[in-house]
Formats: sequence, structure tokens, C-alpha cells
Amino acid sequence: MPEQRCRISDPDLTELSGLASDGRYWYAVDDGGSSIRVTLLDRGDCSVRDVWTSEADPYDVEDLALAPDGAVWLADTGDNRRERSTVALHRLTENGDSTLYRLSYPDGPHDAEAILLDREGTPHVVTKEPFGVAFVYRPAAPLAADATVPWERVGSVALPSTDSPDGPIKGIGTRLVTGGSVSPDGTMIALRTYTEAYLFHAPDGDVAAALQRPPAPIRLPPEPQGEAIAWEPDGTLLTTSEGLQPVFALPAAAALLAPAEPDAPPAPGADRTYSERPDEDGTAEPGSSSDAFSTAPALVVAGGLAALLLYFLARMRRR
Repeated sequence: MPEQRCRISDPDLTELSGLASDGRYWYAVDDGGSSIRVTLLDRGDCSVRDVWTSEADPYDVEDLALAPDGAVWLADTGDNRRERSTVALHRLTENGDSTLYRLSYPDGPHDAEAILLDREGTPHVVTKEPFGVAFVYRPAAPLAADATVPWERVGSVALPSTDSPDGPIKGIGTRLVTGGSVSPDGTMIALRTYTEAYLFHAPDGDVAAALQRPPAPIRLPPEPQGEAIAWEPDGTLLTTSEGLQPVFALPAAAALLAPAEPDAPPAPGADRTYSERPDEDGTAEPGSSSDAFSTAPALVVAGGLAALLLYFLARMRRR
């Protein structure tokens, strides 16, 4: 059962969109503002213990992750209107040093709200797609502060719509990827939507391979606009929302992931509802859940389009 730990009260975190934990503090980022600001929160009462800042001016930071060396990586990858020619990653250290890395997608703009940093420190992003599959990208070359590096697509994830009554959008909103986290030892991955979390086993630390495995789904506590999720070092999963909301803990989350061999192939007839490898044109393989969605009745599709329009209008008003 979820446990409420404390409630966010810092007015600079009203649009909290990313969370991470090192076992001492919670690291939180807001998706607004004209400079980089990472807030370190007390794990007991959510009070502010420290703030890391940089004068770098981000466009739309949507998530963050802790690197093995203690630096924080910020995913400046939000693109609601899908019009950015490049997106950015910011590496921030405790003393305020920040480095900006620019990246470009090989197939046009995407909105992405989840960053996954593997145990080697390689960043991956998962896009936020209202229809079909969400794509997984990582840098195609070493990052460089003085160059734009292309992303390469290394996989995809297709999450189902659920019957959850929570979140800002019903139906299609339950499949949008709004945050992600990799456990400190690199063996567990969590992706979240507004209403569910999906846990993936990564025994060898390979993020792309892990996201091809069927995940363990968890219904999250009701949140008005949940975009943040984080693993604690002890395997507890944390989740919270925009709007100065509580931080919930799911202490038994790690127990849902059964050990698996790194190179074990999927069992014959295994359920691939949640994870599909895309064909060359970016669509899911025949028989996938995205195919089932595309053949849904016209009324359902029309309802989804209406919900999507309301979603984008709401997001645009916030910027």
C-alpha cells in the first residue's frame, strides 16, 4: 500500500516534474523558471535543505536523474508543440557548474518527459506519445558542449490505456509517459504515466534491452498531474505530482520484479502488450497493442482526439 511521506510546500516547486533520491535527500526540479534550479528536500518532512542553481536558461525541463559521480542531469526535452529543432541536457554539480549538451532527433521533434540514466552514465529519453508507441533514444555519439549530437532510436515502449479514473485526462492520458527513473544499482527501471507505473528488470544494466521486457504494472495513488517518480536505494518507489502535493512511497515495489537472465529470449506467446520493438517506419509489430488501438471504433478515437486537444490547450496555457 502507498504511504504518504510528506507534502511538498516549496512555492518554487508548484510544477514539480522530476524527482530523484540518493538516500540522503530528494532532488526535485520544477518545469518553469528562466534558470536552472534543483531543490534538495528532506526525506522526512519535505523541507528544503539545499538548492543547486545555475544561470543557464532552460527551455522546458521535464525530468532529472542522478549520475554515478553525484552530478544531476536535467532533461530539457519538453516540446508540447513539437517545434524544437534541438533539445538539451544539462549536467549540474553541487558547486553550480553546469554544462549544456544539445541533441537532435533523427525523425523530427518529439516531446519527452522521462530521462533514464544507466549505471555507466549514458542518458536515455522516452518520448511522450498520445498514439502508438513511445520511442527510446540515446546519444549516437559522445556528448560535446560545442556541438549538436544526434539521438539514435534504440527501442520503443507501448503502454496501454487503462480504466483509471484519476489523472488530468481519462483514457488516452493513462498511456502518456510523464517520468522515469533507474535504480541506483542500474537493475530496475520505472516509467510512469499520470496514473500507473511500469517496472522493468535490467539485470545487466542495459536500459534499451530492459524496456523490451514485459513490465510489472502498478496503479499509483490519485494525483492531479503526476509527472515525477524515483527509486530510493532500498528499492522503495517514490511518486508525486505538480500542485504542491504529497510524496507517496511504495516500499514493496522492487519485490514485483522477478530476477531474469540478461539474454533470455521472450517465452513463446509471451504477452508483449507493454513493450514492442518498432519496425523501420516506427510502427509497432503486427499484433501489438498499438495495432489494436488503431482499429478501435471511431467513437473511441474521436473521444481520444478531443481529450488530446484539451490536454495540449491546457499545457500551452501554462507556458
